[in-house]
Amino acid sequence: MPNDSTQHCIIKDGIIQPDHWHLVTIPETGNYDIPPGDIIVPLKLWQEQADTLSQHPGKVGIWINSHEEPEWIADKLRQLPLIAINFPIFTDGRGYSYARLLRERYHFQGEIRAIGDVTQDQLFYMRRCGFDSFALKEGKDMETALNGLATISQSYQAAVDQPQPLFRRR
Repeated sequence: MPNDSTQHCIIKDGIIQPDHWHLVTIPETGNYDIPPGDIIVPLKLWQEQADTLSQHPGKVGIWINSHEEPEWIADKLRQLPLIAINFPIFTDGRGYSYARLLRERYHFQGEIRAIGDVTQDQLFYMRRCGFDSFALKEGKDMETALNGLATISQSYQAAVDQPQPLFRRR
């Protein structure tokens, strides 16, 4: 599960910046505390507490876990300023597909953020799939990760960030 207490900065739009969003987690006791300001809530909480959350004074975004599907929220995307996709472990690649679906099939224009077990090695490929912000795993160096976004200058394949393959761009 993502942890809000240690995540103070994110990489967004190619720069390191303060994170003004708060992750709301649901503890095992089932009791949760919704802080003031902009919040990111689990999909399950958002579905169960839609009326209450619609009265929240800040912006409300959601996070999708890897076992949840983007089509579950397809008809609600216009209401959401941010969708976070949780990577529970480094090797779970479903979030890449989810970001592409959100951008290409559902035409989501808001922020898509990678959360959870997110490391430098993933950022370039995540950006190609449609992510535009990244909350790195605790203990990872933001500067090093940011520099890693520029290690590959040209991509051969088409993707969300460049819809034409290299041979069509020449």
